Amino acid sequence: MNGNRSNQVLWYQDQAEQWEEALPIGNGRLGGMIFGKVAQEKIQLNEDSIWYGGPIRTNQKDVSTHVEHIRQLLHDQKLGEAEHVTRMSFMSSPKYMYPYQPLGDLNLWMLDHEGPVEAYRRELDLDQAVVRTEYKLNGIQYEREAFSSAVDQVLVIRLKASLPGSLTCSVNLMRRPFDLGTFTHGTDTIVMNGECGTGGVRFHVGVRAVAEGGTVQIIGDFLSVEKADTVTLYVSANSTFRCIDPLMVCLEQLDRATQRSYSSILNDHIRDYRSLYRRVSLELFPYQSEDEREDLPTDVRLQRVREGRTDLVLDTLFFQFGRYLLLSCSRPGTLAANLQGLWNNSFTPPWESKYTININTQMNYWPAEICNLAECHEPLFDLIERMLPNGRRTAKQVYGCEGFVAHHNTNLWGDTHVEGILVTCSVWPMGAAWLSFHLWEHYQFGMDRTFLSERAYPIMKEAAVFLLAYMQEDEQGRLVTGPSVSPENSYLLPDGTKASLCMGPSMDSQITYALWNACMTAARILERDEEFEMTLRAAILKLPRPSIGKHGQIMEWLEDYEEVEPGHRHISHLFALSPGEQIHVNHTPELAEGARVTLERRLANGGGHTGWSRAWLIHFWARLRDGEQAYDQFRHLLTDSTYNNLFDRHPPFQIDGNFGGTAGVAEMLLQSHGGEICFLPALPRAWSNGRVRGLRARGGMEITIEWRNGQLTAAWIKASHNRTCFIRTTDSLSVHDGHESVITNYRDGLLQFDVTAGQTYQIMND
Repeated sequence: MNGNRSNQVLWYQDQAEQWEEALPIGNGRLGGMIFGKVAQEKIQLNEDSIWYGGPIRTNQKDVSTHVEHIRQLLHDQKLGEAEHVTRMSFMSSPKYMYPYQPLGDLNLWMLDHEGPVEAYRRELDLDQAVVRTEYKLNGIQYEREAFSSAVDQVLVIRLKASLPGSLTCSVNLMRRPFDLGTFTHGTDTIVMNGECGTGGVRFHVGVRAVAEGGTVQIIGDFLSVEKADTVTLYVSANSTFRCIDPLMVCLEQLDRATQRSYSSILNDHIRDYRSLYRRVSLELFPYQSEDEREDLPTDVRLQRVREGRTDLVLDTLFFQFGRYLLLSCSRPGTLAANLQGLWNNSFTPPWESKYTININTQMNYWPAEICNLAECHEPLFDLIERMLPNGRRTAKQVYGCEGFVAHHNTNLWGDTHVEGILVTCSVWPMGAAWLSFHLWEHYQFGMDRTFLSERAYPIMKEAAVFLLAYMQEDEQGRLVTGPSVSPENSYLLPDGTKASLCMGPSMDSQITYALWNACMTAARILERDEEFEMTLRAAILKLPRPSIGKHGQIMEWLEDYEEVEPGHRHISHLFALSPGEQIHVNHTPELAEGARVTLERRLANGGGHTGWSRAWLIHFWARLRDGEQAYDQFRHLLTDSTYNNLFDRHPPFQIDGNFGGTAGVAEMLLQSHGGEICFLPALPRAWSNGRVRGLRARGGMEITIEWRNGQLTAAWIKASHNRTCFIRTTDSLSVHDGHESVITNYRDGLLQFDVTAGQTYQIMND
């Protein structure tokens, strides 16, 4: 292993004792957690389709007959009765969706591995997507490599020893407590089979050993490797979610992999991975201390940041680790990243490790576009398409409406019913609308008209149609949702009554505004659905707009209620600030100030106490162009909500904090919402000098930025489409296309010029 790659390598001087210390690998579908143990290595395995049980799709019968009654109870402020009736009539049976579960454990038992270990090092190389472990024992140097190949669809572990013939080990598979045992295939392969309950998937996992300089045989249900120089283990896994005969597919994958050399499999894996990972680089300098220049273990770096130090290496490492995780758990053809991405070691994980779609699943995909991993967004679109027929059924059966609806959770099967028993989160019919907005974001960044026409707009339209049918005019003529909630929060009436259920929570109106506005724009681009566009144009005027409350804050509900928890982790009523665009520091300064007050009140009352919530705070402050506040939240994410392996500590582990944090760093360096690009919008003093290459902006543009002493020095825009570019700036900038100066126009703080597809433009700060 090399040293001095500190901003690309997580490394440690100790074996992992806890799952949250292990290092993750994954090819989008097949993943492992590598502990790096010496005498008995454990690799905990996951495959993305191993979910217990089958589809639920059991909308409660006759719900629609209760909707009007509940609305009237809310109108009459009989809140307790409204929630009482809602709990009985809305909540489906069974109440909760089934969990995502582990695939099993691969165990390696090493012979003659007693005694003191020297020079131990365990690392994850982000630039290669390879975990390596090395150590010296009894005078012999041992090395291991592990990776999960998207090219060959196998997970690979290679063990080497410096002394020929000194590798003797055994290998077994198990899945306690749901272990159905293993069987053999030939003389070098063991296979474990399993099933995931009534209606659930069935699966097989195979492991094959290939030794150099030794022998492989099967003893009992173990692979036995004796006196080898090197041994390579190949792991394949498949389920009936994707194939009729998962055993046959497993064996075919093992056959293909073992017919190739280890070096060719490794090189193809690295080449494929780097084609995506190396699109973006981030450098922050100069290092502020000798510590940063040293090749320090990652847990040591994190501890020093907890003690108050600044570490630019750790800042960039965390950013790129988030990109690594997205690449490793969400690739075209795989399932979308769930609450734990791909990596889960529990048969009863927190919140069933589902897709929670009132913020968490969406946050998983915030880095995809801006951080130049647009392909990684595709599994989310596949999930939305699986949800579509179920969402139509739910819209009709629960609300008596046309269109597409989903609530606050979904699963492998794309179920959309009202899931759970807690009114505070379950009765929220905006999941489909928010997810559909991701299709629009993908279009805005890539400008793929075919994608917009064939995939995005039809789904967006169905989500919009549901809202048109579901919303009602109140006594003031405002179109409002309801019954609904402001996700997971509660409010107080003046008489002290506590409630969650309401009409017209602010987040619902903000999501509706964003979706309808996107639909209208898309219809104009595609030159179709003129009548539908006109319907939306009339309806959007009736939506409640973000309003300022008595504390100077953005109101969370239609009325200016007090919150039961002023420091609540959800800050749903600032959707309009991020990821929405309705609140903008330049276009709506009064609302932006209201958003600032909202954040200050949340933080003053203990907000940001979960990892994903802290990550969302980074985005809010970045959109308010406050670099110091954004960086303060980023540091809190590291110090308060990050395990030593850099996994997000919700607590417990949830991967959304990693993805939200990575996207937050990008938003601090580049923003492109509101029809304009802004370089370094929330640059903190700690990042006064640096360079970022390869971020993406809406409008089909790839951006490189350089800065010194907190000021932009140069930027490059690579255009993929002909369009007019608007840059928000107070600097005197000149634009060049590589041959000559480009004609620009500057007005009201916006620099304007035309770009041509395929051309790169250099912007200089004069």
